[in-house]
Amino acid sequence: MKAEVFLPEDYRPAENEPFMNERQTEYFRRKLMDWKAELLEDSRDTVAGMKDQTRNIPDVADRASEETDRSLELRTRDRQRKLVNKIDAALRRIDEGEYGYCEKTGEPISLKRLDARPIATMSLEAQERHERREKVHRDD
Repeated sequence: MKAEVFLPEDYRPAENEPFMNERQTEYFRRKLMDWKAELLEDSRDTVAGMKDQTRNIPDVADRASEETDRSLELRTRDRQRKLVNKIDAALRRIDEGEYGYCEKTGEPISLKRLDARPIATMSLEAQERHERREKVHRDD
């Protein structure tokens, strides 16, 4: 097992240090783990809330409103479940030493992009090319 990397409370990855050094990878690992924990806690709260809110509502309009709210909540949770899978994939890339590199070009993904979207798998340029190609094919 690896020794834990010391990370100051105010640490932010900087362009002037080696890309994806131990401190940067630990920073992103913690960021991803915290995000995942937050999503899973929200999910537990939703399940608990839905169990508590199960009741028979006689008014049709109120029942429809509650069903709509429940449907939106479940759709949100499904999106978050998919996000947790992406977070897990990013954590695996960290473990394999592939995190932070574009899956299309192999070039480093900018630290600013990774900080804003830690599950990113492509550099900004590669993502833009991908989206342009996707749009062209969708319009056909």
